[in-house]
Order: sequence, then structure tokens, then C-alpha cells
Amino acid sequence: MANIGTLLEIMRRLRDPEHGCPWDLEQSFVSIVPHTIEEAYEVADCIEQGRISDLPGELGDLLFQVVFYGQIAQEQGLFSFEDIVDALANKLVSRHPHVFADAAVLTAGAQAGRWESLKATERLAANDGRPTSELADVPLGLPALTRAKKLQKRAARVGFDWPNTDGVRAKIIEELKEVDAAISGGAVAEIEEEIGDLLFACVNWARHLNVEPESALRSASHKFTRRFQYIESNLAQAGLKFEDTSLARMDQLWDEAKWAEKAP
Repeated sequence: MANIGTLLEIMRRLRDPEHGCPWDLEQSFVSIVPHTIEEAYEVADCIEQGRISDLPGELGDLLFQVVFYGQIAQEQGLFSFEDIVDALANKLVSRHPHVFADAAVLTAGAQAGRWESLKATERLAANDGRPTSELADVPLGLPALTRAKKLQKRAARVGFDWPNTDGVRAKIIEELKEVDAAISGGAVAEIEEEIGDLLFACVNWARHLNVEPESALRSASHKFTRRFQYIESNLAQAGLKFEDTSLARMDQLWDEAKWAEKAP
């Protein structure tokens, strides 16, 4: 059975200057970032669709990305795969003093708070002890919904947050009215800005309700796809095309798809 050593050797051979794969040899840190993001999403999609038998393969694809970065770094004399493992192990131990030291944490919620506190300490140390923004190091490359939630959580950690969901809901209504006002004004840039504020407020509401916004939106997209394909299938069976079908008929088929999903 293959182990991590086997995988590292395969990666080394793929990057061998004389006998390696031309595509792998052309890659750099920057060029493989989109592939890393894609593989992470494929893992998430596999889990959300319950395709657990496919999960080892998808996780392997994601692990390969880490091995790839490690090989490129080693070639450039920057760090090795072992350095990646050491960094992870040290981080996990330092952030779990209730497991590896004498600190006591009674609940998962308390541990989440301790985790954020330890991360803040690490950010301070990385900045040579100089104060740094609470929002520092929230990656710009995160999906927009995920980044919005992470920014909100960071702000909430220092008390900048609504005390309950009532305030968040009221903010959404306020932002919706501002979208309507912007639409009346007709300025595209202003409409885009207000839509962004509305989406940000919706993410905040999801966070307060302990809903993961990225997962919720992906689920809604999957649902839309299923119902739209139900319409396509029914039109095809009837020998019809979209341009031959009224919106009222398509709405009727949409409602049929909804009821079909709810049927026992």
C-alpha cells in the first residue's frame, strides 16, 4: 500500500527536469492555486452530495496540491514537505493547550473562542509585537460569502456585533430599501454597492443563525438545478422547447418539481 513517502517520490519524478511530465514541470506556486481551490470545492461537493465512497479520491487530489507546493518549494530551497508537516503539528499542539497542556476548556464554544485568541496572539508575534488589525490576514482570495462571514466573526470577537438577530434582520430591511432607492436613481455603480451591502447583511444574518452561508447558497444552487432540469425533462418529453412554452407553464412545472421533492 502506498504511503506519503511513495507520494513524495511520485511528485519528485513528475518534476524531474529530464524525465518528468511537461505540464507538471511548467507549474509554479501561482499557476496551481486555481487547481487547489477547485479541488477544495470538489471535496465539499462530494461531502454535500453524500458521495462518501468518492471522498478518498477527492481528498487525495487535495493532498496532491500540498505535495506539489512542497516539491516546488524544495526545488527553490525555500522549505520542504517535512517543514509543512512540522508547522502544522506545532500549530495544532499550541492551539490545543487543553489537550496537550494543562489548560481546561469545557465546551466547543469555549474552545472556538480560545482558538481565536491564540490566533490573535500568533498574529501579534508575527508582527514583532506591534498591534495589528483584527481583520489582518483574512485572505482576499476566499469566496466572497466566506470572507464576509470571517470578517464579521473577527469584528464580533471584540464586541462589534449585533446583540441578537433582530438588529440584523432590521439591517437587511434597511439595506433592501437602499437598493430600491439606488434602482430609482439608475446609477449602476450605486446599485452594485447597495446590492453588496445587502448580501453582506444577509451573510451576517446567516452567521447569527449558525448557518454556513457558502453551504446554504450551494445547496440553493443545487436545488435550482434539480428543478430547472425537471422543467427541461418534461418539455423534452412533450417535444417542446423553451421558446415554445409560456412562462406560466414553466412556473407550473417548477411547482410540480417542488412538490415532487416534498413527496414521501
